[in-house]
Amino acid sequence: MRIEAYTQVQQVYSNKKVNQVQKASGTSHTDQLQISSLGKEIQAAKAALAGTPDVREELTAPIKAQVQSGKYSVDNAAFAEKLLKKYEEMR
Repeated sequence: MRIEAYTQVQQVYSNKKVNQVQKASGTSHTDQLQISSLGKEIQAAKAALAGTPDVREELTAPIKAQVQSGKYSVDNAAFAEKLLKKYEEMR
């Protein structure tokens, strides 16, 4: 038995059934999409975020300038203390 022949015959019969159902119903159906108010709010928020930059240059520019000039320094003890505090909060 050839598998190709079977699938071709099956396609012919399934097409006839679809055509018969469409002719018998005689009505056309349309799809509709309704977006909820929450969905509309999410779309508005996405649109607002799309227009904003990822990096706030007004905050990062002074620090970047200090780093490039070599004047930026970090207090190691304060950094370690904050790091340990965050670690304790996460546990």
